[in-house]
Amino acid sequence: MEAEGWYQDPYGLHEDRWFSNGTATRLVRDSGVESHDAPPPDAPPIDTLVRSRAESSSSGPEDLRRADDAERGDSDPNYAEHAFETFGYTQTGWEPYRRPDGSH
Repeated sequence: MEAEGWYQDPYGLHEDRWFSNGTATRLVRDSGVESHDAPPPDAPPIDTLVRSRAESSSSGPEDLRRADDAERGDSDPNYAEHAFETFGYTQTGWEPYRRPDGSH
């Protein structure tokens, strides 16, 4: 599998750079702050990528949902119901979701 996620910026311009399918993107991170800076057109000066040490809880592909998850069988068909139940909402038939106290 090609590199996917945050890696130390091999160009040395930023602390971390997001890689997608092994390709450097313009998404960068310094001191935890994300911004954009296109990678230089030249190949990185190093051959081996080093995973970022500052992984945040939402910084990897494992927290992303894909449009084709349902086709691949990776989707929970009751996802919406579970999400609403988590926050204390209920639904009966075609009525809008409501909290247990009847409010929206």
